[in-house]
Amino acid sequence: MGKILVIGVTCADVILRIDHLPHTAEDVIAHEQRTTLGGCAFNAFWVMHALGEPAVLFSPIGTGPYGDFVRTNLAKEGITSAIDDAEGENGCCFCFVEAGGERTFIAHHGADYRYRLEWFDRIDVDDIDFVYVCGLEIEEPSGSYIVDFLERRCAGKTIFFTPGPRPAMVPADLLDRIYDLHPILHLNSSEAQLCADRIAGEEMTVSRGASSILADRTGNTVFVTLGKKGCSYETGDACGTVPKAPEKRIVDTIGAGDAHIGAVMACLHRGAGIEDAIACANRVCAMVVATEGAHPEAEAVRAAARG
Repeated sequence: MGKILVIGVTCADVILRIDHLPHTAEDVIAHEQRTTLGGCAFNAFWVMHALGEPAVLFSPIGTGPYGDFVRTNLAKEGITSAIDDAEGENGCCFCFVEAGGERTFIAHHGADYRYRLEWFDRIDVDDIDFVYVCGLEIEEPSGSYIVDFLERRCAGKTIFFTPGPRPAMVPADLLDRIYDLHPILHLNSSEAQLCADRIAGEEMTVSRGASSILADRTGNTVFVTLGKKGCSYETGDACGTVPKAPEKRIVDTIGAGDAHIGAVMACLHRGAGIEDAIACANRVCAMVVATEGAHPEAEAVRAAARG
């Protein structure tokens, strides 16, 4: 068995608990502030790591207080990134959590989002069989370097692509090149709709469904998280929905989708079937939303995965 390569951001999540989002010129009070490790790629990697899957974190780590925070806290977990020498200050993600647990993000993209072409030479692709990529990095000016790497050196690898919360911002030419690599897609329902509309237009998605359009375009499996309805999948030959796991409470929804794809990838990597992988991911996701932030204890991840 090879390793999972996780390409994307590790950053500091600055979590602010508020009663409601402010209107323009309104003042609100944060009841609590906390800083944790975060970033879509790290959140997915952390679940894989906690579940014992061999994963390689490929995140640029820069300078400044947030870079120091990331570097120090990765070291506490015994984790290193293959890119520990990025130039410039790391950004962060301000996570505003309202009373019901819903989160709103304002992200500052710093060195943590900027890749250099030569960094990809550090990767031993012979050791890799699964690759994780997120659309947030692809929309950056250096996103083409990631796509170039996938095209040049990842033939025969299983690529998982999560377009992320801003799929409309990913350049269309880069998105097409990724689709041409036949990735497995992981999205929520609104992201799936946006991506399908870009391929076929709104009229077609109404008649056919976003998952079918995406599965046809990539020639591979599509996972769509459905909130309270669980998670659906479509392979082209089969489709189904796995109900969500029971939730004891909702503390916040930070990193829920990231944890879900991390668990799906970990389970599939060890040979689980699709529905078993989704069921495990649904349990891990339910645990994450019952935990503050996106960085739960490793044992909590393992306990949730066991059910």
